[in-house]
Amino acid sequence: MAESLAHSKWVCKYHIVFTPKYRRKMIYNELREDIKEIIKDLCKWKGIKIIEGHMMSDHVHLLLSIPPKYSISSVMGYLKGKSAMMIFERHANLRYKYGRRNFWSTGYYVSTVGINELTVAKYIREQEKQDQIMDKISLKEYENPFKGRAR
Repeated sequence: MAESLAHSKWVCKYHIVFTPKYRRKMIYNELREDIKEIIKDLCKWKGIKIIEGHMMSDHVHLLLSIPPKYSISSVMGYLKGKSAMMIFERHANLRYKYGRRNFWSTGYYVSTVGINELTVAKYIREQEKQDQIMDKISLKEYENPFKGRAR
């Protein structure tokens, strides 16, 4: 459904993925809830609508509806910059690991969604389940290649 600004109607939806510095598996338990709350607040303040979102252990998936008055790069700079400052305010001990307030890595992935919104939302919801299934498959015990008779 198209949304509107003063003089325009628009549908701008983006699938965004970004990671903590060095792809550290930092997004767990208390930190996960804080990051979720921080991102919700930052999006609300800019008028950005979160359609779907999920915090994985080492990256964040978001499906956002961003007004056309903002460029995607300015939104990502805002989200990553402000959220890093707020994370370090709430969790001062992380400064020793990350220094200089660099919580997020420099890059991000973005894709326009268009009419595939439901497919992308489903992918974001179910990706953690898929990763867990793949981890269980990879735990298969392999036969020791060095087992057998010695020569």
